[in-house]
Amino acid sequence: MAKVNISLDAELVVEVMVLAGIGSPQDAIEAVVRDYIARGHRTEARTELKDQNLREIDLKPQEPQG
Repeated sequence: MAKVNISLDAELVVEVMVLAGIGSPQDAIEAVVRDYIARGHRTEARTELKDQNLREIDLKPQEPQG
């Protein structure tokens, strides 16, 4: 996998390290990024399931009102 080097504020990185309980700055930031991506995928999955259920409701024949 390709690597990217970025610069971050040291205080920000130290705070992430403390909150994540990870001693390596690289590992701490990587853990946060991976968690962010995983959260996005979970949100997409929940939203997709809800949208699918709503579509199924819309496709059911409706009783005539009258």
